[in-house]
Amino acid sequence: MKCISVYTNSFELFSDIYEQVLQTPPQENEDIVIEGVTVSGSGHVPEQYIERMRVKPEVVVMKEKARNIMILQHGDVFEICLPSDEEEAV
Repeated sequence: MKCISVYTNSFELFSDIYEQVLQTPPQENEDIVIEGVTVSGSGHVPEQYIERMRVKPEVVVMKEKARNIMILQHGDVFEICLPSDEEEAV
């Protein structure tokens, strides 16, 4: 899965910029700033990463079923995990 990191601990601010992040995501290893929030293209993460994070008590897991997007929140970061092109084709 492709991962985008959004560096904020504010759910409200994250919600405000979420769609904008999805419309213009950063490239891998690229940082952009949207409304004062740093957004990074974190590359790809394996499914096992999401499963490992899911069991940690300090991690909040959200899923947007319509687009098969997983959102992990922990500490001061939200991680948006999107299906890669290969995963969508399966």
